[in-house]
Amino acid sequence: MTTEFALGLAQRAVETMLWTVLPVLLISLLVGILISLFQAVTQIQETTLAFVPKIIVTFLSLLFFGSWMLEKMLSLTREIFHNFPGWI
Repeated sequence: MTTEFALGLAQRAVETMLWTVLPVLLISLLVGILISLFQAVTQIQETTLAFVPKIIVTFLSLLFFGSWMLEKMLSLTREIFHNFPGWI
């Protein structure tokens, strides 16, 4: 196993991780921004107003994107296990 190969495999793993968490993080970010704008406009500074909707939306997005995220991670894992004997 060469250094270039190990770095390439690590790069693929990091890219897969970033692409799988991106939808959930973007949805949580957008909801957080919308709640912050709502709080700034109405001058309501309630912490549960900022916290609870983000948790709910994050959970729902995990339910929605969970199977896709699992399939992306499993495809990389399958590829690694499938090619492992050839790498040794």
